[in-house]
Amino acid sequence: MSVLDVFGDDARRDESGAAPAPSPAETTAAAPARRGRGSWPPALLAGSILFGVIATLLLLAPWLAPYPPAQQDLVARLEGISPAHLLGTDHLGRDVLSRLLDGGRFSLAVASVTLAICAVTGTLVGFIVARRGGLLDTVVMRVTDILLAFPEMVVALFLVAILGTGDLTLVLALTIGGWTPFCRLARGVALELNGRDFIEAAQALGCSGWFIIRRHLLPNAMPPLLAHAAVRFGHKLITVGALSFLGLGVQPPFSDWGSMLSEAIPYLDRAPLLVLVPGAAIFIVALSVTLAGRGLETRRARPGRSS
Repeated sequence: MSVLDVFGDDARRDESGAAPAPSPAETTAAAPARRGRGSWPPALLAGSILFGVIATLLLLAPWLAPYPPAQQDLVARLEGISPAHLLGTDHLGRDVLSRLLDGGRFSLAVASVTLAICAVTGTLVGFIVARRGGLLDTVVMRVTDILLAFPEMVVALFLVAILGTGDLTLVLALTIGGWTPFCRLARGVALELNGRDFIEAAQALGCSGWFIIRRHLLPNAMPPLLAHAAVRFGHKLITVGALSFLGLGVQPPFSDWGSMLSEAIPYLDRAPLLVLVPGAAIFIVALSVTLAGRGLETRRARPGRSS
């Protein structure tokens, strides 16, 4: 038996005390792990870039729109693509590009506000019932089961039919049942973490429930919650468009992508671009955020990443 066999790596150190260089096999095995920890999945990168470009265009809509969105020109009604109107005009001679940019701001604003309310409310309720348990947990879970039994569109239609149309009614209708998936997800994560050593240590030190939620539960639940929120955003956007298409969303003279689709249906044979443009906008935005959400789930599920 040689000295190298007895002392291992220590005997391989040179006179300066430097550690031995890793072997080619060790370098090759470590490279994929480094790439997995530092790189973004293609879906997350593509979805984030696409959504960022669209959001920037909509934020700059007042300066990018070539015409006021409500400006009418009956002489130029139902015109096709031209240098004066890059996406043509509608049945009242309004510029389609200007209406697309202006209507997109409303669609994304309503979807973002409702999603934020649902995410915050559902996450807090899920954490609280997971920490309290008992009767409160049972009652809240049965309420979520009842709300989840009805499609969100049905609940929204029911509330809008009772309360009437309007922006606040639309937000309320999309929020009533939208918090339940976040509640169940946050509760599941909290129940999984409640038995961990760091939670029990915090309880033994006398930390309050809000401190444990803020310092321990929320950071650990953030990755799955963000991934779920990105996927739900596309669903909210489609629901907003569907309600506006049925005349229960934004009211004239304002418009969004759903109302643009509804107004364009009678002119589908003469000007199909009026239907294709807002429909493609809804599809592309929903696709971008869904890709980002799937990418977040993929990145979180990679080996070597902490949950």
